[in-house]
Amino acid sequence: MNDSGFTRIGVVGCGLMGSGIAETCARSGVEVLVAVSSERSAEAGRRRIEGSLNRAVVKGRMAQAERSSVLGRITFTTELEALADRQFVLEAIVEDERAKADLFARLDAIVDDPDAVFATNTSSLPVMRVAGATGRPQQVVGTHFFNPVTAMPLVELTGCVHTAPETFERTEAFVTKIMGKEVVRSPDRAGFVVNALLVPYLMSAMRMAEAGFATPEDIDRGMTLGCAHPMGPLRLADMIGLDTLARVADGLYNEFREPLYAAPPLLLRMVEGGLLGKKSGRGFYRYE
Repeated sequence: MNDSGFTRIGVVGCGLMGSGIAETCARSGVEVLVAVSSERSAEAGRRRIEGSLNRAVVKGRMAQAERSSVLGRITFTTELEALADRQFVLEAIVEDERAKADLFARLDAIVDDPDAVFATNTSSLPVMRVAGATGRPQQVVGTHFFNPVTAMPLVELTGCVHTAPETFERTEAFVTKIMGKEVVRSPDRAGFVVNALLVPYLMSAMRMAEAGFATPEDIDRGMTLGCAHPMGPLRLADMIGLDTLARVADGLYNEFREPLYAAPPLLLRMVEGGLLGKKSGRGFYRYE
C-alpha cells in the first residue's frame, strides 16, 4: 500500500501518452492494466513500450532483468469492463471532448470502487466538461503528463469545481511518491499553466514562417542559440504533433477568444494535408 491508497491502476489508451504512463507506473513497481480498442492497438502499444525499455537497456539505464519485470507488470485488455476492480483509472485517449466524456460515462458505470479516482490526461480541455459525464465529479481530476512521459518530470494537476480535496491529495501522492514526478497545480482553464504560455509562442513562430519573415531553420536557430532553448519552436511543434497543437490551439481560442491562441492558416493546411510532424515523417522538417 502507498500513501495514495492506489494499488490497482488502469490506463485507457496506449498511444504515445498512454504507453508512457503505463510504462512509468510499471517502472515504479505498480501492476497496470491497459485497456485499448483492439488487438492491433494492444500490439502497437506493447511494441511501443518494449521499444522504450529496449532503448533504456542499450543506454545502460536499465538492466535486462528489470526490463522483463517491468513488462511483466503490464497487462492489456480490449474489454473496458476489465477495469471494474481498478482504484485509479488514467485516461489517455484522443484529445476530443465528446470522446473523453463518453469514456468517463462508461467508466462511471463500470468501476465498482465507490472511492475510485478518474484522471483525464488532457492538455487543453477543462476538466469539468468530462467530469460532468460521471455521477461522481468529486473524484475526477486532470493529470497533464508531458511527452515523453518516462523522461519529462512534470505533471500538471487540475480539477473541476467539484473535485474533492482528498482526490487532489491522493492523486498528487501517487504522481509524486510513486511515479516520481513533480506537480504544479492549475485552475480549471483550457491550456492550464504550460500550454497557456507555450501555445501562443508556437503559433507566433508559425506566423513568422508563414509570413516569410524568417525560415523555420533560422527561427529555431535563433531561439536555441539566442535564448538557450533546448529545441526551437517549430521543431518542438513537429515533435508534439501538428494535429495535436491545432486541437489545443482551438480549445484555447474557444475558451479565451484571444487572437494569440488562434491556429494560423498554415498550421490548419498542414494538418489537412497530413503533414503532422515527426510522427508522419514531415512537418516543418522532414524525418526519415
